[in-house]
Amino acid sequence: MDCAMEPRIQYARTRDGVNIAFWSLGEGPALVIPPPAMPWSHLQMEWQIPEWRGWYERLIHGRRVVRYDGRGSGLSDRSPLPGSLDDMLLDLDAVVDKLGLERFALEGFFYSGPPAIAYTARNPDRVTHLILWCSFARAADARGTGQVQEALAQLIDINWELFTETMAHTLFGWSEGDPAHRVALYMQESLTPEAARHNWQLNDAVDVSAYLTQLKAPTLVMHRKQFPVVPLDVAQGLAAQIPDARLVLLEGASLAPYLGDTETAYAAIDEFLTADEPERDHGHAHHTHGTDAGVVHTILFTDIEGSTALTQRLGDEKARVLLREHERLTRKALKAHSGSEVKTMGDGFMASFTSATRALECAVEMQRAFAQRNETSDTAVLVRIGLNAGEPIAEEEDLFGVSVVMAARIAAQAKGGEILVSNVVRELVAGKGFLFADRGDTVLRGFEDPVRVYEARWREGP
Repeated sequence: MDCAMEPRIQYARTRDGVNIAFWSLGEGPALVIPPPAMPWSHLQMEWQIPEWRGWYERLIHGRRVVRYDGRGSGLSDRSPLPGSLDDMLLDLDAVVDKLGLERFALEGFFYSGPPAIAYTARNPDRVTHLILWCSFARAADARGTGQVQEALAQLIDINWELFTETMAHTLFGWSEGDPAHRVALYMQESLTPEAARHNWQLNDAVDVSAYLTQLKAPTLVMHRKQFPVVPLDVAQGLAAQIPDARLVLLEGASLAPYLGDTETAYAAIDEFLTADEPERDHGHAHHTHGTDAGVVHTILFTDIEGSTALTQRLGDEKARVLLREHERLTRKALKAHSGSEVKTMGDGFMASFTSATRALECAVEMQRAFAQRNETSDTAVLVRIGLNAGEPIAEEEDLFGVSVVMAARIAAQAKGGEILVSNVVRELVAGKGFLFADRGDTVLRGFEDPVRVYEARWREGP
């Protein structure tokens, strides 16, 4: 990739006011890569290391790769100094929210493993896949003997260049002359000795092992067998504790995936991220799971009532929290009732079902979930839902046709907390125990003839 293709550095602002530098390259499902060797990170210098740049160029084939510098390092704000685990998660949140990434894969590389584990456990509806590369859950597992660590810590103050050269060669291999030296220069530019010393002390207490059994995202644990800093049994322990994790062991001693057997490393990551690609959604574009013209599908639309006024009243950040709750509850219901998410529209969803009964059951579950949520919240989220059935046309991972337009128009007629359906849907679910109230003939925008609309009484329904 020539200089003209160098990533464009952008900035995201965290909730506590720190500017985080990031770049985003490629198209497709997103893979987010936090600072690879926390806190060492420098986006621009990474791109100047040929082997490292080549690795990123491989990763962006068929996907969108996002990299950022954490606070206190690289091109991000150098003050405040690299912070706590929660600060690291604020940095990650700022970047993915800035890009509008609702769902993404996450890579925990060496010292960024603990924050990646914590973020995945705390955000099970956002992280689709987790990759852990030569990583750990407890900092103590990556520190070696106390004497070695004490000597390295003292070296920060005695000779900064010698410290970075020692660290680079230890992590990337003593036989890697020029590549390791380039990493040492990268480390020197990433942050100041003061920041390195601060982070060295801060990371001593990192321990996210309690999160391991809570992880729900598919997880790939990758490890170099001869890596001297993190023992092999640490990787095996991660894979054993994380539910259904996959363990891939690679030959070599280097921390860098771009050194040694890079083909095996890349193939394992690519296979892991694409194995179930047709089954998952990516950002705002979603697969329709083979919906074809001629097949009857029930189309469901959701929409938050008064979302614009809500945003103006609460402000962008608080409104975004509510939108995320809407997304979480909606996706949970869709998953439970085999619904296919077609796309999101900011404050609403479009979904498709092969069964009208499952579609209406899903709508009922959504409204009950929002009602339960509103009972304990100061700010209610009122959702309008509309359903119609027909034979939509699938094209470029979207659905088109009269049946889709009618479903959207019916949803627009609903009030917050209501489920409105067409007569076709009512007839398809006849005898299934649903209760309806006849709302009469309704004139829908774009349709010449009035359409009979019914309200599904979900509070009294099955």
